[in-house]
Amino acid sequence: MATTALSRKANHLRHTYRCLTSRYLSHCTTTSSNPPSPLPRSVLPLGGGIQSLPQITQRFLFSTSIPTTTTVVDSETSKNTEEAKSDGSEKSGDSNHQDDKNNARRTVRRGPISWLSFLFLAATGAGLIWYYDRMKKQRIEVGPSVGKPEIGGPFNLIDHDGKPVSEKDFMGKWTMIYFGFTHCPDICPDELQKLAAAIDKIKEKAGFDIVPVFITVDPERDNVEQVREYVKEFHPKLIGLTGSLEEIKKTARAYRIYYMKTSEEDSDYLVDHSIITYLMDPNMELVKFFGKNNDADALADGVIKEMKQYKSIKAKA
Repeated sequence: MATTALSRKANHLRHTYRCLTSRYLSHCTTTSSNPPSPLPRSVLPLGGGIQSLPQITQRFLFSTSIPTTTTVVDSETSKNTEEAKSDGSEKSGDSNHQDDKNNARRTVRRGPISWLSFLFLAATGAGLIWYYDRMKKQRIEVGPSVGKPEIGGPFNLIDHDGKPVSEKDFMGKWTMIYFGFTHCPDICPDELQKLAAAIDKIKEKAGFDIVPVFITVDPERDNVEQVREYVKEFHPKLIGLTGSLEEIKKTARAYRIYYMKTSEEDSDYLVDHSIITYLMDPNMELVKFFGKNNDADALADGVIKEMKQYKSIKAKA
């Protein structure tokens, strides 16, 4: 009988213990931050060998609940750390945004410096233009001889009639000189036609007389007869000049004219040369030179302008 009663008490104890354990574990899961409260001893019977069973189980439960609490704490710590990092990154982003604003403000503040530099450059340019105009006016007032390039000089050649001619024969006359050669396929004829048309336009517009002069750079083929037949094709006033190789070379050097044969072997060669027309005053001194880009009208207007300016300066002197 005693054994049966003891067995019943043990079974009742197991059932009670299981219920308490189940409730206790459920309580630990929901409120893991608080340590589990110890099992009430008043519920358990005070049997001799059975009394140690809830104590051991309680110790076991305490030992297993600690890691759970630690895990939850670690999770919360990690969460707090991540939130701190997130806050730090947001603060860093806010700081970077603030730095960008400061840099933008600094850039805006630096704006007047660039405008000041622009105004300084504009003032400098205006000063240079004013200085250039002033120097140009001073040059006009002084006369054409100031700063004039050293182009021109004495020469001794032969005209298309076979007569010796020097620069002295053109003193007292306005002349326009062009260097070329009679076998030139296109450039020389075009330039001489333009020169002839400009001579007539200058006479019609301003009444100025100008002597057109053609000097060959190919004396080996351009003899007197060849030059005579050539100049007749352009203008009755056009004077053709030729001469020896040495005299032609000397004259071309004095007028800064470049020329060179394209071939030394073939007799039907071409001559590469400068394409320039010189305007010379009555003292056979250079007034201005004109390039290929001027047509007949531009050439005539340019010559008239230079001649009027020259006459005005001479009248004031």
